[in-house]
Amino acid sequence: MNIRRPGLQTWRHEPEPHLKMRPTYKVRPHPTMRHTSGGYTGLMSVPLVAITTAALDLAALVAEVSSGDAGGHGAIATFTGLVRHHNLGRTVLFLEYEAYEPLAVRALERIVAEARDTWPGARLAVHHRIGRLELGEASIIIAAASPHRDDAFAACRYTIERVKQIVPIWKREHFEGGQVWLEGATADPDDNDARQTAYRIACA
Repeated sequence: MNIRRPGLQTWRHEPEPHLKMRPTYKVRPHPTMRHTSGGYTGLMSVPLVAITTAALDLAALVAEVSSGDAGGHGAIATFTGLVRHHNLGRTVLFLEYEAYEPLAVRALERIVAEARDTWPGARLAVHHRIGRLELGEASIIIAAASPHRDDAFAACRYTIERVKQIVPIWKREHFEGGQVWLEGATADPDDNDARQTAYRIACA
């Protein structure tokens, strides 16, 4: 699979045939992350965007988007994407996510900036997990705080639609009888038609 973005060189994604995961997952630090002894949930300042192998913490994300404006937000909307046990008629055993992390982080930052420009009163955060995920575990969490509930709902929905469009993350589904690679970025980040499609879905 080749990925080409304007102004960036082509990167070829070739997943290893036998991916081995470490028994203990740790956060992959973004430059803005500062650690305390608590690991992912012990960050002194929770980043608005993150790609991590650690279990996701929605409560920490909600606390981050609602911080610094006590009483200013009238609504907080959240989204959690979970690993389900059935897909396309198959019995799912577990999932593995891979990401081209430098571009994935930049894409998430871009989505947060787009949402901020579209809904100026909203404060948004999104974290995506990679590595092996078991049934029922969260693969992505999104939190949007806003003075108005409509904006919070719309920003949250817009974010998941844009994640599916432009963030270079791939999902390998392991099911009874086999495995298959699914999804991945489908649109150029600069494709305005794709962005407008996400906006229309968010505001429907």
